[in-house]
Amino acid sequence: MNAPAQRVIEKFNPATGEKSADYHISTPEEVQAAVARARDAFPAWSALSIEERLTRLQSIRDLCSKDGEEIAKRISRDTGKPYSEALMHEVISVPMFIDHYTKIAPKVLGRQKQRTPILFPGKSSYITYFPMGVVAVISPWNFPFRLSMAPVISALIAGNTVVLKPSEVTPETGEVIRELFERANLGVGVVEVCQGDGSTGAALTDADVDKIFFTGSVSTGRKVMAAAAKKPIPVELELGGKDAHIILADADLDRAASATAWAGLMNCGQMCTSAERIIVEESVYDAFLPKLEEAVRRVRVGTPDEHADMGPLAFPPQLKTIEMHVADAIEKGARIIVGGKRIDREGQWFEPTLITDITTDMEIWREETFGPVIPVIKARDADHAIELCNDHQYGLSGAIWTEDRKRGLDLACRMECGQVMVNDAIQITGNPALPFGGVKNSGIGRYHGEEGLLTFSHTRAVMVDHGIFRLEPFWFPYRNKYPGFTKAFKALLSGNIPKAFFEITKLRRMSK
Repeated sequence: MNAPAQRVIEKFNPATGEKSADYHISTPEEVQAAVARARDAFPAWSALSIEERLTRLQSIRDLCSKDGEEIAKRISRDTGKPYSEALMHEVISVPMFIDHYTKIAPKVLGRQKQRTPILFPGKSSYITYFPMGVVAVISPWNFPFRLSMAPVISALIAGNTVVLKPSEVTPETGEVIRELFERANLGVGVVEVCQGDGSTGAALTDADVDKIFFTGSVSTGRKVMAAAAKKPIPVELELGGKDAHIILADADLDRAASATAWAGLMNCGQMCTSAERIIVEESVYDAFLPKLEEAVRRVRVGTPDEHADMGPLAFPPQLKTIEMHVADAIEKGARIIVGGKRIDREGQWFEPTLITDITTDMEIWREETFGPVIPVIKARDADHAIELCNDHQYGLSGAIWTEDRKRGLDLACRMECGQVMVNDAIQITGNPALPFGGVKNSGIGRYHGEEGLLTFSHTRAVMVDHGIFRLEPFWFPYRNKYPGFTKAFKALLSGNIPKAFFEITKLRRMSK
């Protein structure tokens, strides 16, 4: 009897539409075997000191430094994005994260002494951290290198082993990551890569893992959370966004227009942090719009080899979503100022698009478009702009544009999202010192920063008695102690610490 044919991912070049390669789809049995290898590797990897883990991960940093341009070209071939974006938005993030964590990880994950209340004299309190075990990382296709490597590296530093399932849309980048960890020689099972489709992701979430870190759509995120709830195990979800950029009357309109065009069209708009809702204060709307139009029209579209500003879409079905959102907006009264349609060439291309006269009932306002489309809406004033920003299902990132930086900071703190920039766009996501994550339907949890290590760690509370006292005041017997408990209770709550200490000392003598 013939063996069943292996299922494969057929990969097509997003810029040309030509088939580039086939990639094996991992079977459920292969996923289980990868998880088992990661489980076997966990005791030895977790037993290493934090410093030793960081030393071993320097090999990843060195490989990214040595081969960064080649890695960027392979990412570009996989996604269609310009070389500059692949190099400076993806590859460079890995050395930056390793450098940052080399500085802070020993302190963040080290033993933390805590204050001990007077109620517990003769004792010391500590918080310690320990790894969770095997972490499953399921990564997306829009930034396939960076959004895989950041959680993988964070989990490794915290002492976990990892099974990574890259997106089936960008399998070549998955191979790049596999090769990097094989060359780094961290040990069998420390990082396993399982290429595949949705069935592979489902097999991984059902496997014997201790945490799931998922980046992707809200609908798939709900399925991941349901799978984690069956065990139950912790889950972190980095989901969609519909980021609001608020342009106030006193903003530097030229800078705001240039940044908005970049934030809306970078990576062909395929970012959860893309500028997808531009809210302009009414008094400068007519002055700002021509500047934004000019900035959008300057964007050059083409392949990486053509040194363009914007490449094709990486995911073919996204074209239909974009067209549906644009058509719905036009039907409900929106105006196309620039672009608005597919580009007639082989591959997955859509014009840089600017749409005005947006209303809040349009799909392009309510749902994530994930394409090179910039919708603009008017706001009466700053308060109305904040209201428009917050009245939404997503809360990932945003931006405030104003020359009054104090006012900008105050308004930023009113935006219901995980990170905000004042007079800048998107770049906060590349800062390894700051936590990243969303609220509402944009997800659960944070990574990057200190949180990026703690999210992959269990917390352990420790209290040590120093042997000063043989007996404790709260031990048996309770007989005749209640009056003393009452006095200690009242003294503690009134802030009379000497009196409380005196009463607790008397109670200790009564435990004999």
